[in-house]
Order: sequence, then C-alpha cells, then structure tokens
Amino acid sequence: MTATDAPVPRQRSFLIRIAEHPAGLWSGFVLVHAWLCFTNLVGSEFPLGDVTVVYKFWMDQAFTSGYWVGIDGPWVYPIVAIVPMLLARVFGTDNYATTWLAIVIALDAVALGYLTGWGRNRNTSIAWWWLAFLLLLGPIALARIDSISVPLAIVGVLYVAKRPRVTGVLLTVAAWIKVWPGAIVLAVVIAARDRWQVLVAAALSSAAIVVVAVAFGGGSTVFSFVTQQTSRGLQIEAPVSTVWLWEAVGGAAGTYIYYDTSLMTYQVEGSGVALVGALMTPLLILAAVAIVLLALLAMRNRASTSELLPVLALALVTCTIAINKVGSPQYIAWLAVPVILGLVTSAAGSGRSFRIPATIVAVLAILTQAIYPYLYDWLLAVDPGVVAILTVRNGLLFVLLGWAVVSLWHLGFDRVRESPPRL
Repeated sequence: MTATDAPVPRQRSFLIRIAEHPAGLWSGFVLVHAWLCFTNLVGSEFPLGDVTVVYKFWMDQAFTSGYWVGIDGPWVYPIVAIVPMLLARVFGTDNYATTWLAIVIALDAVALGYLTGWGRNRNTSIAWWWLAFLLLLGPIALARIDSISVPLAIVGVLYVAKRPRVTGVLLTVAAWIKVWPGAIVLAVVIAARDRWQVLVAAALSSAAIVVVAVAFGGGSTVFSFVTQQTSRGLQIEAPVSTVWLWEAVGGAAGTYIYYDTSLMTYQVEGSGVALVGALMTPLLILAAVAIVLLALLAMRNRASTSELLPVLALALVTCTIAINKVGSPQYIAWLAVPVILGLVTSAAGSGRSFRIPATIVAVLAILTQAIYPYLYDWLLAVDPGVVAILTVRNGLLFVLLGWAVVSLWHLGFDRVRESPPRL
C-alpha cells in the first residue's frame, strides 16, 4: 500500500461516522425534504396539484357551501382522510400547500425518530435507505394523501413486537386515511403472536371512527370509498393497462387514453377494457387469498413472526399495487413500509435479508419519478420510449411480488423437509 492509499480508509471511516451520527442523519433529512419541497413548490410540472387544486377545493367547498365530502355525499377516500386536508387549511387558503408540506415533514420526522430510537439505536443505515428512497421517488413522496399514511404505518410496524395495541390503532387510522395499510393489518393479524391485541385495537378504532362519522351525518356514506373504487376504469399507470398502452402506440383502432372528469384520472379505452376491469377486483382477492394460504402454511411449519411478517406484508402490499386496475405514482411509497420492517428484522438477525427487495424498490422509485412528473406528458402522448420505461417499472412490481411469494413458499415447504411440524 502506497502513501497515497493510506488516507482513503480513514476518510471513508470519517464519512461513515458522520452518516451514523444523529446530526448527520437529521441534516440529511432536512436536505432531502428541502429538495422535495422545492420540486413541489417551484418545479415546472407542479406535482403538488392534487393538494392545491383537489384537496383545497374540497375543503373550500365545505366552508363556502357546507358540503362535506364523505359526509354529505360519497367520496373516493376513507373518511379520516378529511382530517389532514382540513388541518392544511389552518393557516389560511393561501398557505394551504406549505402547511400541507409541513404536516407531512413533521410526520416523516416522527417516523425517522422512531426508526432510529431517537438516536439510541443503530438503524441509521435503514434510515438513510428511506431518505434515499424518498429522494428517488421525488416530489410525489410529499404531495398526496398517501404521504400522511406512510409515516403512520412505519411507526405502526415498528411497534409490533413491544406494543401491539398501538400497532393496531396506528395502522387502522392509516387505513382510514388510505386503504392500503389494511394489507399490513392483515399481515400482522396472521403472523404476529399478539394478533388478538392488534385485531381488537383495530376493531375498536374502526368502530370509533364509524361512530364519529355517523354522528356528523355520514352514516350512509362512511363506506362509499369502497363502491367509488370498484366503479373505476383502467388507470393508465396500472400494470394491467400496459397492454392497451402498447396497442395505442401501435395505432390500434378504438384504443386511446381519456380523462375521467368525475374521478380526475387518465384511463385507457379499448377492446376488452370493460371485461378486464370487471375481473381485476376478483383477481386481486384471489391473489391475496393465495398469499394468505402460503402464509398459513409457513405458520403451520413454525416460521417465526420475524421471518414471516415482513415477507407477508411485502407480498400483500405489492399484490395490491401490481394486481389492480388503479395505479398512481404515489402507490410506490407504500412499499417503503414492508421494506423498512424487513430491513429492521434482518438487521436484528431474526429475519431473512431484505437487500434484494430494498434494491428493487429503490429502482421502482427512480423509474416512477422519471415518469411522473417529468415524462408524464410524453406518456399521455403514448411515446414508445416512455411506455417502455413504464413497462419496465410495472414488470419490476411482479419481480418484487415474485420474490415475496417465493420467500413465503420456502418458509412453508423448506421447513416441511427440514423439520416436520408437530400435529
């Protein structure tokens, strides 16, 4: 080793120490979120549009005309989603966007604090993965209602082992903001030892939310988000829609993209769309049932909670995205929760390595940011290059789902060969 080589390991060690120090980590948090705020507020594509146009409109409508979405009429979101939208209006309509961003950043900070034990544990590498993931996902990481549910779900899964009732409450509240955390609730109820505590907490929390909604006059609409979703067409970013996007690229007659004004989304039209759209929800249910059956087999063969829960959560969440007629860029943010859970358990030496899904999810994030907001206009114009990028992104979702399903399979059948279960 020459004299010029000697400083390199010392320099690397210094950088690692900076990254592991709380001051370094929180500086990274501030820089990442400052950049995401910048891209939301002054970016040319203005991805914060759902917040400043749609959410703000709903809240303005409530105060000007007295019509509350989810209470006075059906709504596409569960009723608790109205809370962060309403809080963003606290400092006035002119500050709606900045207040929204402040709320999301505060929740992300709490999630980061719990992930790192407020500086008391060594999960800094996992925290850096999450910050990198947010950066790769881009402005959409802060700019949707999903941005509220993700940090709540992160804190919820981190409490599974020590305070399962808290897990049940947090995940249930998150699911009443955006439905997807319900998949993690299901995974916890199946895999966790304290499943009954989680289930009771979830049931009581849901009952309390429904009672409050009914008290405010929303008894007939409290579950309207279910029917609002099932009536949707095929959204252009959903994996199943890739077939029709390529047909549109090829100029197939009657195949095109259109804007649904009632749902405010871009969808595909073409031969077979209606039939496939009607089949997607039953197919999603069948896929989820198959995943649950694999998990039950793994449990029967004495798979531990730390082995089973992260893989099962990843399988169910990925299934919800991949086998769905609705697809939006913010859905990729959901994947951070099971990946963080898997990284935490593997770091503790009690679960399988999650490096492969963590890498896949990071690639999914950067491909998603490329499509939205930067190449979205080209996607609407069915540019073949952008459709190809979306195709790769959607294909990786099935690779990720395949990894999770194969892992579940091994947790069941490999253990049968190695250690037959007691009957």
